[in-house]
Amino acid sequence: MINRLDVPKLLDTLEVQLQQVIVKRQLIEPLMIGIRTGGVWVAEKMHQRLDIKQPLGLLDISFYRDDFSQIGVNPNVKPSQLPAQIEGRNIILVDDVFYTGRTIRAALNEIFDYGRPKQVVLAVLIERDGKQIPLSPDCVGVSITLDAGQRIKLVGPEPLAIEIQTVEVAA
Repeated sequence: MINRLDVPKLLDTLEVQLQQVIVKRQLIEPLMIGIRTGGVWVAEKMHQRLDIKQPLGLLDISFYRDDFSQIGVNPNVKPSQLPAQIEGRNIILVDDVFYTGRTIRAALNEIFDYGRPKQVVLAVLIERDGKQIPLSPDCVGVSITLDAGQRIKLVGPEPLAIEIQTVEVAA
């Protein structure tokens, strides 16, 4: 079983894919937005590597989640910080792990509350099996399959590392 994945190699892969998508989809002056917390760490790396001129946006989706009844409200909610208008912009949305799709759905809902972007590109460091909503990332560092009792977590911010943890599965 893999306990750690090579984050620098995953960042390299993600960077190459993003460069290709930026050219192919003609993302002129994109606004990059990271989803707190792990997505912001990945977005900071990509923002620097891709030399994006617009300041990095930070999104906290706590109030947009659909699982309050299961996990409760996050007591450490921080305001989202979007440094530019969303309306008509090319957006690169970045997260650490794509799992069910619910985090991305919540992020898109919040983004659209700020305005209607021209297009949104989704970049994730890790895509794991278990999708519940018909969304898919455009750029992926790695796709993995985990057992039901496993979860994957990005730890950081420096150095970034990925851990696969075993959790108890309710019977």
